[in-house]
Amino acid sequence: MTFKLPLARILPALLPVLLIAQAVEAQTAEARTDMAEWRAQAARVTIQRDDWGIAHVHGRSDADAVFGMIYAQAEDDFDRIEANYLTALGRTAEAEGEDAIWQDLRARLYMDPQKLRADYAASPAWLRRLMDAWADGLNYYLATHPQVKPRVITRFEPWMALSFTEGSIGGDIERIPLDRLKAFYGAPDGRPLAMADPDPEPRGSNGFAIAPGKSASGHALLWINPHTSFFFRSELQMTSDEGLNAYGAATWGQFFIYQGFNPTAGWMHTSSTVDAVDEFLETVTRRPDGALTYRYGAEQRPVRAATVTLAYRTKDGARAERRFTVYRTHHGPIIGERDGKWVAFAMMDKPIPALEQSFMRTKARDYAAFVKVAARQANSSNNTIFADADGTIAYLHPQFVPLRDDRFDYTQPVDGSDPATDWKGLTPLDALPGLRNPAGGWIQNTNNGPWSAAGRDSQKAADFPRYMDMMGENPRGDHAVMLLSAGKNYSLDSLTAAAFDSYQPAFARFVPMLTAAWDALPAGDARKAALAEPIAALRGWDYRWGLRSVPNSLACLWAEDLRQWTLAHSQGAPRTLYDRMAAAPAAVKLSLLSSVVLRLERDFGDWRTPWGDINRLQRLTGAITPTFDDAAPSIPIPFSSARWGSLASFGARAYPGTRKWYGTSGNSFIAAVEFGDRVHARAVSVGGESGDPASPHFNDQSPLYANGTLRPVYFYPDELAGHVERRYRPGS
Repeated sequence: MTFKLPLARILPALLPVLLIAQAVEAQTAEARTDMAEWRAQAARVTIQRDDWGIAHVHGRSDADAVFGMIYAQAEDDFDRIEANYLTALGRTAEAEGEDAIWQDLRARLYMDPQKLRADYAASPAWLRRLMDAWADGLNYYLATHPQVKPRVITRFEPWMALSFTEGSIGGDIERIPLDRLKAFYGAPDGRPLAMADPDPEPRGSNGFAIAPGKSASGHALLWINPHTSFFFRSELQMTSDEGLNAYGAATWGQFFIYQGFNPTAGWMHTSSTVDAVDEFLETVTRRPDGALTYRYGAEQRPVRAATVTLAYRTKDGARAERRFTVYRTHHGPIIGERDGKWVAFAMMDKPIPALEQSFMRTKARDYAAFVKVAARQANSSNNTIFADADGTIAYLHPQFVPLRDDRFDYTQPVDGSDPATDWKGLTPLDALPGLRNPAGGWIQNTNNGPWSAAGRDSQKAADFPRYMDMMGENPRGDHAVMLLSAGKNYSLDSLTAAAFDSYQPAFARFVPMLTAAWDALPAGDARKAALAEPIAALRGWDYRWGLRSVPNSLACLWAEDLRQWTLAHSQGAPRTLYDRMAAAPAAVKLSLLSSVVLRLERDFGDWRTPWGDINRLQRLTGAITPTFDDAAPSIPIPFSSARWGSLASFGARAYPGTRKWYGTSGNSFIAAVEFGDRVHARAVSVGGESGDPASPHFNDQSPLYANGTLRPVYFYPDELAGHVERRYRPGS
């Protein structure tokens, strides 16, 4: 017997099934549509990989070029792309666990997804097309590489590009201390945060520009030398039928060349010492009804509150959430408390103009066009060294510099209740420090203040507000000024040689202090005999690094120990770190040298260990956090830390289980560029282009890097001809 249920009873039971089926069908149809659109765009893109694995990407439109270049980046190192956007979007804890929650909270004080979606909708159409192409290129890569398993971001949305717009992860926001954030917003478990080195290896950059009158060819030259974490940027070329033709370094995940050149102009960004962020002390009152207000002049303004929900990965791999109520005044988000007042943090928050400026300057063909782009004033943390085919060289200060009342010391928190401390808009471009074609024929910046940018032709600090420079000079700047002042008839070869000059000015200051301390010891002092030979080696040294240099080994290990001692014993002293190191007692200086001698004898068998036996480059895996092994192959590196004035920077140290020092930051992408009727360029990147250890381009540039040798750049089609390993379209 067959039973028939009434239709009125069947439909409710089937409705969930029907809805699910419809949703699956809609998703499937959407996926088919996406794939069809991605393939159509991929057909308008050509990627050529040269014999160093460098991608030369061409698209019919700028958007097509963006699609292809981000696809090529993902081929080389998708993990670093995703990691950068986890940081920028405040989602790192979803991959790495609850310990990263405070880093994520800091990011989310500014990077609100809802606001970024609105910013995307408000962006000009041309910029939306680029953001669309960026997201599509990444999603097409994931769709065509199912073996790649993202840790968190399985689909990229166009608005995400607005979370990371300048070129350096963190940037201004990293000035917010995580320990203060944690102390204010609470940590139920009470676990302390690991404290970062208060004075880490300098991660800034060197930029040099040489005028035609000081070059052998009569053309302008540009030296591009960012100091970053290793493997931080991708080297590539992107071109289009819409006039795009840019070559250089793109930070993983970004769709513009951050430091590089086009056929007639080049730009090198260096981290600035400008004060572009401020802290305001807010006088907060809680009303009887629980509402929070803060004093501003004669007013009591409401403190704005919002809920931020952050996901994190638990130890067993599950997903959990924490919710925070975060506060904000008109100055910015609250990031801590000081002396009973809340601290609001003010910084640039202009994602649309920032992303516009970052892309548009890659198409600027001369100084006038470059400055026109700079009028968006959305660069807050980078100086720019510029050169072009017209022979112009220039220094540009960061364009986002708040106008302030210079009566107040903005290096310290200021009274937010006093309207006089408020920002008064932005400093006009013509009121910022800047140089164009100085008489001496050269310009430099090494993350120092602009007051030595052109030697005797530099501007004077006294002519500008104090907040234009917070750091002053550094040993690299002294070194660059010494070289460029004396140099002439520069070629690409001689400019490269100058940038790898081995002199270290800091040691010319510190080592004589050490030898003088030994000289002052009484004749019968045990240290007199024990240190006689090391002191003799240092006394006869020319302060230059080199693979076979024993004095360089002694000096680098000793100076690093002295730095650590100084940080531990003179924190907050009103002098530079170098001045505080110089002021350390003679007994401390000698004691630290004794320790270095003993450590070298213990670890290497002899204190006479050459620098190259200690200072090494090793790349074992493509992991973002590297590991090191003394038993595994590594390459000796002759140059040393930028801290001591080496223009070629190699930030190295020992790691748990190692005796040798391994570098993780410093010289990364390097290029020397000559402008004229045709641009001529050479470059090298640390390690290699690919993050895959199985790739022949994982570590193929390391020998060049170690020797300070730059390879030819294949900028024009006729230069690339004969050097193409593979020609293909994305997805093929």
